[in-house]
Amino acid sequence: MSTRSLLSQVDLRSYVHAGWRDYLALCKLRVVAVMLLTLLVGMFLASPGVPSPVLMLFTCIGVGLAACSAAAVNHVLDEHIDRKMQRTQGRPLPQGKITQWQASLFALIIGSAGIAVLLLTVNSLTAWLTLASLIGYAFFYTAVLKRETPQNIVIGGVAGAAPPLLGWVAVSGVIQAEGVLLMLIIFAWTPPHFWALCLARKDDYARAGVPMLPVTHGERYTRLQILLYTLLTVLLTLLPYFSSMSGLIYLLAVSWLNVRFLRMAWHLYRGGPDVDPMGLFRFSIRYIMWLFVWLLIDHFLFLSFGSAIYLPVSLVTAGG
Repeated sequence: MSTRSLLSQVDLRSYVHAGWRDYLALCKLRVVAVMLLTLLVGMFLASPGVPSPVLMLFTCIGVGLAACSAAAVNHVLDEHIDRKMQRTQGRPLPQGKITQWQASLFALIIGSAGIAVLLLTVNSLTAWLTLASLIGYAFFYTAVLKRETPQNIVIGGVAGAAPPLLGWVAVSGVIQAEGVLLMLIIFAWTPPHFWALCLARKDDYARAGVPMLPVTHGERYTRLQILLYTLLTVLLTLLPYFSSMSGLIYLLAVSWLNVRFLRMAWHLYRGGPDVDPMGLFRFSIRYIMWLFVWLLIDHFLFLSFGSAIYLPVSLVTAGG
């Protein structure tokens, strides 16, 4: 057999020269940035003061690399789906800018590095929880749940909700109720956030054969579920105040955010020609970011001024 005929049998995509921008595109950096924000807030709330800057740096590096690894695996496993969806056709793998083996090797290297950083510089519990989250999102959600059940985002949301708990464990070394509560807030927020996107991209998911809720149960049912999970999110966001994790500043800020979130979810549920699911999707991103920012602001106000401005629920009830 000639050399030319041998070369003709080789997948020429294996010789793709991928640039650093192509690798960065695998990491979903905007999503990772939000995750790191919630991670840092978890670290601050777990600390009576300001956590060690070195600890914060290495925790962010370790969890950030693991999150980027999970995102890259998601790209690999979803390549055939991404090719069929207008929203994702421009990603590096469908465009042929990077190959599956390149993306897989990249994910393995940065994922291993992230877990090693956490093991060596933070603590073993944080490392193992991070590894479980990586496996849960990259494989359990992407490879199994996403293809099998319309409840994929609910069950798989546990992995994506882990960062504030990881931050808490990085500081405390143990799993505590407060850290779990922060995780539950993101867990409840994820379905209305993602299902709003699914409503806007219903045809895309149907074309790709992905059983997202609007495809399997219809738009009306999905809008009801968005409203119900928004209500659950609102209730959970009040618990940091009523458990004395935060004070009146946080309560006032999150109440304003919740009113807007509920109003938009209700408007989406009622339907109408002017309803834009993407409006709720975009607001939900700002919602979760501002919620954690206000948790952090409230924490610093307490450190700076104490109960004079903090006013936790215990003081309110005692005064009554």
